[in-house]
Amino acid sequence: MNNDIKRIEKDTMGEIAVPADKYWGAQTERSRLNFEIGSEMMPKEIIQALSIIKKAAANTNEKFGILNHKKAELIMKVCDEILLGELDDNFPLVIWQTGSGTQTNMNINEVIANRAHVLNGGKLDDKEKILHPNDDVNKSQSSNDVFPSASNIAAYTVLVNKTIPALKKLKEAIDTKSKEFENIIKTGRTHTMDAVPLTLGQEFSGYVSQLDYNIKTIEQSLTHLAELPIGGTAVGTGLNAPQNFDIEICKKISEYTNSPFKPASNKFEGISTRDAIVAASAALKYTAVSLFHIANNIRFLASGPRCAIGEIILPANEPGSSIMPGKVNPTQAEALTMVCAQVIGNDLAINIGGMNGHFQLNTFMPMIINNFLKSANLMADACNSFCDKCVIGIQPNIDRINMHLNNSLMMSTALTPIIGYDKTCMIVKKAYDENITLKEATILLGFLSAEDYDKIVNIQKMI
Repeated sequence: MNNDIKRIEKDTMGEIAVPADKYWGAQTERSRLNFEIGSEMMPKEIIQALSIIKKAAANTNEKFGILNHKKAELIMKVCDEILLGELDDNFPLVIWQTGSGTQTNMNINEVIANRAHVLNGGKLDDKEKILHPNDDVNKSQSSNDVFPSASNIAAYTVLVNKTIPALKKLKEAIDTKSKEFENIIKTGRTHTMDAVPLTLGQEFSGYVSQLDYNIKTIEQSLTHLAELPIGGTAVGTGLNAPQNFDIEICKKISEYTNSPFKPASNKFEGISTRDAIVAASAALKYTAVSLFHIANNIRFLASGPRCAIGEIILPANEPGSSIMPGKVNPTQAEALTMVCAQVIGNDLAINIGGMNGHFQLNTFMPMIINNFLKSANLMADACNSFCDKCVIGIQPNIDRINMHLNNSLMMSTALTPIIGYDKTCMIVKKAYDENITLKEATILLGFLSAEDYDKIVNIQKMI
């Protein structure tokens, strides 16, 4: 295809040349030329969500008798082509455009109108066309209710189809390891220093619980995301849309997506704020904090293999150094923690965007949904990778675990209820200073017999 060959399109500002082989029109072309900012294109998830809305709107407008059957059928047919990815190269606009997403809404309106005209037997350079992008494709709608509704649909869909399943998969894999490791006793650590013992299974069970709470929190955010401001049109009043349009279009959207979307309980909130996505992003940030904690603990437990903790062994996936032979690094943990940092950073940008809902419209919407989709997709991919390439292959290093456990001075904690804190501290200090065992130090200080010590310092009872 050759973008150098042009045809003339017209809008309220006059004529403009557009690529002859593309379906977009004048407003898309103006945006394309006026916002040459960065290379981040409007996410495909948004284009698909918009096409679902346009398809549902055409169906609903026909039902209300304000759009004839032929026009509705053509709109729905083009929307199906968009959903199949057949028109992907007709959406050239970047994220950094009008904050309402108006130009992307017009992009899809123009593509639908022009493609429908061709499907109806017309030519792209015809002056009169069967569909008008505003009067027909955008009927009963405004960019102000369409774009936030599309954002909610896209956010809801990625969470349900990708992020939550990936987190559940990771949780199940760690839970399996927790059960596998339930009888392996090891030293605990607090403040990164030696502490009383626990099992490796108990340690991993904490990660399972974290992920369980993370998943529940994300799932709770779906309730608000499922409320769509569609039908509110420009400011939330529903001007130029039939009564009950919101109810009927949400029924069709739910049917097309197999998800429980419904009209927003307050469309003024749904249009002027992005609170639903701010809340869902907060859930992703919370999850990122947990994942960072889990990944760091796992890589630190695996550190070594000879000169650090080394209590677990991670899969050796690739060489770790260009200069040190045989080095293997915890690369999956590193990748996951980098993703977590990005999710946390994206959340800050989303928060700033959410603050900018001045009066009846938020004007940071493209940035907000772009960052959210990045976070949700990155987290899903990173969790799947961490699960498949790291967690599933984790093995305990029993010799190293026992070495640390036997050398731990914090086993002395079991003595304090019997001989008191101060005497126990004396035992620990003597053992440490003289490089002897706790048992030897206890006997030398005359606090307990060997037999009594063994009864009290019982590892099985301590866990």
